[in-house]
Amino acid sequence: MSKTTISEELTIEGDVTGQGTIDVRGTVIGDIRAGGIDVLVGGRVEGRVTVDSAEVRGILKGGLQTRTLNLYSQAEVEADVSAETMSAERGARLKGRVTIG
Repeated sequence: MSKTTISEELTIEGDVTGQGTIDVRGTVIGDIRAGGIDVLVGGRVEGRVTVDSAEVRGILKGGLQTRTLNLYSQAEVEADVSAETMSAERGARLKGRVTIG
């Protein structure tokens, strides 16, 4: 699958849909539906995210539905989360309703 990058200087207001992985270095205000997402340090997502795999190092607010979720030490998540599996490094912050399994 292909990878799409939303760069640091870019802000997208609106929904984003894709098949591959989306690397978020900038800001997305809207819903995302894709194969995967990697919210990098400095990246921000505000909306509902539906993906197979999520890696979060930046900020995610809204909702997240995924099969696999990895939260890294810099992650700040304020969302209702539904995941089959989840891992979190020390320092990761998560606020919201979480359903695992």
